[in-house]
Amino acid sequence: MRPRRTITRSLLGFLALAGCVLAGAPHAAAVPAGNTVGESGSGTAFRHYVALGDSYTSGPLIPWQRLDPLGCFRSTNNYPSLLADRLGVRSTTDVSCGGADTTHMASPQDVPLGPNPPQFDALRANTDLVTLGIGGNDFGVFGNIVGTCPALRETDPTGAPCREHFTESGQDQLLAVMPWITDRVRGVLAGIERRSPNATVLVIGYPRIAPETGYCPDILPFADGDYAWANEIERALNAAIEEATTGFDARFVDTYPASEGHDACAPDGAAWINGQHIKPLAAANYHPYKTGMIGVANVIYRELTGMPAPTDADTVHVARPVASAAQLDALARTFRTPEARPAGR
Repeated sequence: MRPRRTITRSLLGFLALAGCVLAGAPHAAAVPAGNTVGESGSGTAFRHYVALGDSYTSGPLIPWQRLDPLGCFRSTNNYPSLLADRLGVRSTTDVSCGGADTTHMASPQDVPLGPNPPQFDALRANTDLVTLGIGGNDFGVFGNIVGTCPALRETDPTGAPCREHFTESGQDQLLAVMPWITDRVRGVLAGIERRSPNATVLVIGYPRIAPETGYCPDILPFADGDYAWANEIERALNAAIEEATTGFDARFVDTYPASEGHDACAPDGAAWINGQHIKPLAAANYHPYKTGMIGVANVIYRELTGMPAPTDADTVHVARPVASAAQLDALARTFRTPEARPAGR
């Protein structure tokens, strides 16, 4: 069964479309795609780390945003950069890109000031660490949730109108695509294995967006009953991605449990995920804050080393900012919200 071809207005989708507004802004120096992030840390033996993924890896609007290309919204303080710094990896190539799905591992992605080359191009025979954070954009899973649920809340604030919208003949159309996502991620893992056969491969799950209990409609504008449904979809997505690792020399890193209490509704600065409002110099809407990137980096670090992450390495220092504060503010204020639809199988 194919998912309903519903047209949504998604702020996830624009991460692959916005950016041309910076034409008149001062140009800033780019960090090379293969930049060395850190050379002192845990003493691990990793020499070449490649980070593959979508916007939950790249870190849109988290300072500072790299220019290679700017349309990927790749932060110097995303979890790949933080992890590499803590591990003391000699060379890190971060090719994650906002809006990416599994097809962009082997094919270029059209982004403003791009394109972003196929992410697999970064893999080498001697690459010894790979992280992969992908799957949420396939078949429009995340885009349909954040692009549809807020508008439907008004029709039934205490019900579950978004769940009902995506249920057809008794079948949840987003749950229906999970086996297809598993197959796609398996294809990605096979591609990594062919190109970097000796690499340690970690597949990174998505952190929690909605709380287990309670509501915060000013921040996360879903109907009350759709909070539980959003969690159900996200757990199913993570399970589908984890299932893809079966049969491969790859480990699934589950960030969902660690993010409990750090959802978009979390109070007092505890949230790892931003809600509905774009925040320049902090996070795109429905995307991780820097605190979320730190949290995910901590989980991965423990998975690799068996030890807690150091607490004195929460910022990666670069020689020059990649994009100025004025550029980031201009970018955030001119975001467009395009129409998006689930990808075909």
